[in-house]
Amino acid sequence: MTVQTKSATLSIILPCKNEAQGLQKILPPLKMLYPDAEIIVVDDGSSDDSATIATDIGVNVIRHPYSKGNGAAIKTGVRAAKGELLVFMDADGQHDPQDIEKLLEKVEQGYDMVVGARSYKSQASFGRWCANSFYNKLSSWIAEQKIEDLTSGFRAVNAKKFKEFLYLLPNGFSYPTTITMAFFRMGYSVAYLPIVVHKRLGKSHIKIRDAVRFLLIIFKIGTLYSPLKLFGPLSLLFFVLGLDYYVYTYMTSQRFTNMGVLLFMTSLLTFLIGLISEQITQLLYSQKK
Repeated sequence: MTVQTKSATLSIILPCKNEAQGLQKILPPLKMLYPDAEIIVVDDGSSDDSATIATDIGVNVIRHPYSKGNGAAIKTGVRAAKGELLVFMDADGQHDPQDIEKLLEKVEQGYDMVVGARSYKSQASFGRWCANSFYNKLSSWIAEQKIEDLTSGFRAVNAKKFKEFLYLLPNGFSYPTTITMAFFRMGYSVAYLPIVVHKRLGKSHIKIRDAVRFLLIIFKIGTLYSPLKLFGPLSLLFFVLGLDYYVYTYMTSQRFTNMGVLLFMTSLLTFLIGLISEQITQLLYSQKK
């Protein structure tokens, strides 16, 4: 770690829900490696001894009276953090505390956010790898930047710039998606570093239905990032369908049907919605420059 990075105050935030085993594994080495860092465990309504374990180890603990979601825990931790640099880690023991130094060294090179990117071997299952690969490709197309791991929860980031988008973050598991797309939209520098993720301790809180939620969030962020990227192809699809249908009806019955008009009108309206959304998005981000 360079001198400049050492001089910046550091806050390490771990959102937590029933992660007693993981905290017992990860907190002691964190304390040893970063004795001067502010370590914050946000207990999101755990029913086990997570909060007690974290308190006994000697880190800052903030408790939610009930479960609000991973994103809500992140926001709580960020509001309480005093560091100029923020590091986010999962509390389930998957992330290696020694990898934090690699992230911080990359931040020192001028990046605003550095993300730990998981390889195929580090994915929990083949299905999870397929889903994450799809998310990465789709979001890369929307952002026109290579996104190696959209959903990774292990990242180091400039605190001031992160807080600009705090109001955008959802309360669920998709905060990494939102903050990544927002950083790219603002032209901030984002880098990825390959990491090895260990097998989690305890039970995963991500369910099958969360895959659908992630997909919906990507489309939501797509409309916030570059609406015409989504509405443009959709408008073109309706236009092509309308044109094909018109040619078909003209060749078979020499007339222009109501369905053809409907498809052309849908194409036009979809394009106009995308255009208006693009202008709104531009205004939204221009206020932050």
